[in-house]
Amino acid sequence: MAIRVRPLRLADYEAMIELFRVCGLNPRTRGRDSRKAIARQLRATRGLYLGAFDGDALVGTVLATHDVRKGWINRLAVRPAYRRQGIAARLVRLCERRLRAMGIEMFAALVEPGNEASEAVFRDLGYEVTRLTYARKKLRPEV
Repeated sequence: MAIRVRPLRLADYEAMIELFRVCGLNPRTRGRDSRKAIARQLRATRGLYLGAFDGDALVGTVLATHDVRKGWINRLAVRPAYRRQGIAARLVRLCERRLRAMGIEMFAALVEPGNEASEAVFRDLGYEVTRLTYARKKLRPEV
């Protein structure tokens, strides 16, 4: 069956969280990845949170955001049995296309150290992979 890509909906929430877990993304279901938070994010990002589906099964995700000047590729995940089929690249390219339509001309993704597969995907898509120090501040531990 052909993989189809469409914007994620709140009805996809449970499948998305399960996919994040399978892919080792450690969802924060009591914070930024709670159903309520995802509902808010889906409203704010109209059409930038995408899912790849094999029939009704969610097999890949990417959550794109932007800060007006830079597009961010977040939560790129592909179910292990579906990897190495171009799904991740397809999802990223579609996000880039949608972000470009909004006037965004620079794209970025944070890749966990040691995630060589993700580094390879982004490198193959023309991204410059650099090492950096990431600083953050949380107002609550669960966010």
